[in-house]
Amino acid sequence: MQAVDWLGFIGVLQILLAYFLNVTKKVSSNSLAFILLNLVGASMACFASVLLNYLPFIILEGIWALIALYSLIKHKTS
Repeated sequence: MQAVDWLGFIGVLQILLAYFLNVTKKVSSNSLAFILLNLVGASMACFASVLLNYLPFIILEGIWALIALYSLIKHKTS
């Protein structure tokens, strides 16, 4: 695997970890850990998609990262 593959793989793994932790009730969807796992994971996966020039996942992961960023801002201001 190349570096871009690892970047995308680790990003997606973080998103899936956040989901797993939420489903198993280890973290809530409002927790900082959940938000950061989604933000960092989606950003990494989006960047990997940019490097691969794969538009569908650039859009998906970019929007996912923006939503997570919004959640982080909301979490910090509340």
